Amino acid sequence: QVQLVESGGGLVQPGGSLRLSCAASGSIFSIGAMGWYRQVPGKERESVALHGSPGITNYADSVKGRFTISRDNAKNTVYLQMNSLKPEDTAVYYCYAASVRLSPLASGKNFWGQGTQVTVSS
Repeated sequence: QVQLVESGGGLVQPGGSLRLSCAASGSIFSIGAMGWYRQVPGKERESVALHGSPGITNYADSVKGRFTISRDNAKNTVYLQMNSLKPEDTAVYYCYAASVRLSPLASGKNFWGQGTQVTVSS
């Protein structure tokens, strides 16, 4: 069984910083892309940042230049450094792992974390 455990959310003032972490646990052989999505009540979940093949990252236009995604493949962990936070960044942030395989011949499956609340407010 694979679990994604997030940490690092909380309350921060506008202009502040937070760092989210997400560790994938289980007998994992490989993981494809890892990334972060966010959702506010009444809206669809949106992609924030994705980390695919080594060196390939993708960001939502709204966070470019402020957020940085990084990944430690040895630890099956993905991070999201969030700087210059704005009130509109307030949301529940979800970790995502795509094409998780438990063995070389196993098919890949996708997993979500439970979500961590980020609130940007003075």
